[in-house]
Amino acid sequence: MATGPKSRFAVDDVNLSGALFNNVNLAGARFTDINFSAAFFDNINFTNAAIGENCNFSGMTIAGIPVADLLATYLSKPK
Repeated sequence: MATGPKSRFAVDDVNLSGALFNNVNLAGARFTDINFSAAFFDNINFTNAAIGENCNFSGMTIAGIPVADLLATYLSKPK
């Protein structure tokens, strides 16, 4: 895995549809207005990463579970 994260890593207003990420350190990364539809992540460090509003997760899965379903289930649970 890549080491030595930058002090601030931000990705704004980017189309990453179908992008492949493997063995990447995204610790502390911030994502805003990103299209992650059909993106693939494997062996990624997302420690303290944040995904803001207006991100498209259509077709994206985590451990085989659609991200849209995970988010909908999370948001429907009582607090």
